[in-house]
Amino acid sequence: MVDKDKVREGITLLLEGIGEDPLREGLIDTPDRVARMYEELCQGMEEDPGEQLSKAFHAENNEMILEKDITFYSICEHHLMPFYGKAHIAYIPDGKVVGISKLARTVEVYARRLQIQEKLTAEIADAIMEYVKPRGVMVQLSAEHMCMTMRGVKKPGSQTVTLVSRGVFKDNKELQDTFFHLLAQ
Repeated sequence: MVDKDKVREGITLLLEGIGEDPLREGLIDTPDRVARMYEELCQGMEEDPGEQLSKAFHAENNEMILEKDITFYSICEHHLMPFYGKAHIAYIPDGKVVGISKLARTVEVYARRLQIQEKLTAEIADAIMEYVKPRGVMVQLSAEHMCMTMRGVKKPGSQTVTLVSRGVFKDNKELQDTFFHLLAQ
């Protein structure tokens, strides 16, 4: 649960720390706005991915299912700056499937936490393995990190790509190649 009072206090101190007057006209409501924003951006800390993935349907199809180009926004836990991009999820069912919106909702649950991209990728894959119990899953995230584009090395447009394979995807080059081929379409 986000403690909005503490966030407001912290933002007031931050404003003072950078030499601003938190009582000037343009900043007087900023601590409250930022507290509400963090409540929204960190709502995934209180959500259970199992709720999203628990409703499954029997399916005869045991071939690869791919949901690609799922837009996500997250906050880097190192600099508290945004990173955002696309998630691509493939899984091979083992007799049951989940609604495709549930994959996007799972991405959202984990993205709405302070994160690093590497952990986010693994958490999505592991949740699908745990709750859907497919034969395998592969998750790729591609994201731009504001901590790299707006500060530091200042390389706008650079993309960080992370990939996690579980189950039958782990060592099966043919399945991996099919995943990448479908992403390119």
